[in-house]
Amino acid sequence: MYTQSFEHVVAWQKAHEYVLAIYRITRKYPKEEIFCLVNQMRRAAASITANFAEGYARIGHKEKLRFYNISQGSLEETRNFVILSKDLGYISSEEKETLSKQAAEVSRLLNAYCQGLINSKEDTQTT
Repeated sequence: MYTQSFEHVVAWQKAHEYVLAIYRITRKYPKEEIFCLVNQMRRAAASITANFAEGYARIGHKEKLRFYNISQGSLEETRNFVILSKDLGYISSEEKETLSKQAAEVSRLLNAYCQGLINSKEDTQTT
C-alpha cells in the first residue's frame, strides 16, 4: 500500500484527472459565474487532491483518515456543483454523465484506500 509519493497512488492520480476535467469544463461557463460557481467548483475540486496529499504526509492513521475524509467531502461537493451546472444549462447531459462516472471511480478508489489503511492498522494491533 505504501508508495514513495502521493503522486504514485492510483486514487490520487484518478482524482487529479477529475480535477483537470473540472478545470477544463468550467472554462466555458458564463463570465458572470467566474467568481461564483466556477470558483467554488475549482476550489472544491483542487481540495480533493490537496487534502489527499496532505493526509499522505501525516504520520498517524487517524490524521491520515481525517484528511482523506475531507477529500471525499470535497469530491461530493463537486458532484453537487456538476448537477447544478447541468440544471443551469452550463454542461450537457453527456458531460454530466462523464464527470459523474469519473467522480464515482474516484470515490471508490478513495474509499478502498481508506479501508486499506484501516485494515493495516487493525493488522498491526492484532499482531
